[in-house]
Amino acid sequence: MSPARLFFLPLLIPALLCAFYSADASDQQLQTLSTKPQYFNPKLPLRPLSSSKRFEGSSDLVQLRYHMGPVLSSAPINVYLIWYGRWSAPHQLLIKDFLLSISPAASRRASPLSPSVSEWWRTVSLYTDQTGANVSRSVVIAGEHHDTAYSQGTHLTRLTVQDVIASAVRSAPFQVDHKNGIYLILTSEDVTVQDFCRAVCGFHYFTFPSKVGYTLPYAWVGNSGKQCPEVCAYPFAIPSYMGGGGGSGPKPLTPPNGEVGVDGMISVIGHELAELATNPLVNAWYAGEDPTAPTEIGDLCEGLYGTGGGGGFIGQVMRDRSGRSFNVNGRRGRRFLVQWVWSPVLKACAGPNALD
Repeated sequence: MSPARLFFLPLLIPALLCAFYSADASDQQLQTLSTKPQYFNPKLPLRPLSSSKRFEGSSDLVQLRYHMGPVLSSAPINVYLIWYGRWSAPHQLLIKDFLLSISPAASRRASPLSPSVSEWWRTVSLYTDQTGANVSRSVVIAGEHHDTAYSQGTHLTRLTVQDVIASAVRSAPFQVDHKNGIYLILTSEDVTVQDFCRAVCGFHYFTFPSKVGYTLPYAWVGNSGKQCPEVCAYPFAIPSYMGGGGGSGPKPLTPPNGEVGVDGMISVIGHELAELATNPLVNAWYAGEDPTAPTEIGDLCEGLYGTGGGGGFIGQVMRDRSGRSFNVNGRRGRRFLVQWVWSPVLKACAGPNALD
């Protein structure tokens, strides 16, 4: 999301807004995979981006342009995770499984079922820099830092988020990687952040040398599980004015991993990483003339998760035998629901679960 517009909420304005980690499959009970998932098209009140019948979100009015800046083309993309606050091991595991699902599996046998997270990221990898180098398809977790002492308190501003990064990079063995690194700050559900829930669910930008000593691309995403699930974990929770308190209104979808807050975070993380990869210094791929308020590849497809999205529908997604909603598969049997992103080839929103 852009630095100014950030990750705006679907109910407020149009653009809502990987050391390697390894774990044995015995560490976590795997979900039972259904070889015949049920497709359904829940009607949820989101703004359609166009009236296109073929490519959801397509529009001749979208002028996504390249502004000559870098993209994350170095392989692999090193993700440095900063866990701010208190995080349970299962929640960390779930998020790391999503991040590690972005890279294609080393062997076909290990590949998740299609549609997969890595197939979703393939659309992001279509973007290039001025040398013709594509966004990398390889993502690793290169380091983790646990700030369980809340070094900057339990309320953060957009500037103190950079202080969190500065504190982390001063802590060995966490490192500064200004060539291939991006920093992902994840705040626990008891941490409030400036504009969180009111106007943002996450954002990305770059650090100021005066704060951190280097210019480092980073993204922040908050856990909305207790603060505003109906806003930032939508559509796993529905606002009361839409009938979320019951009645005849739309019903929330059941999250794929049974975690409203964290499953909601993962969709926001996907959104922000896609934009960070294609516009890390806010001078690469975006629409609009104002670099302080760009419309990026996630913004253009906000609220679209499958074929038929728009006009009050999130699109065709899948349900497993337990009724949990998802649109992509990941490593170790995981499933996720992530929004589509803008394809520079189709000139439309795209995802691997497309039926058209």
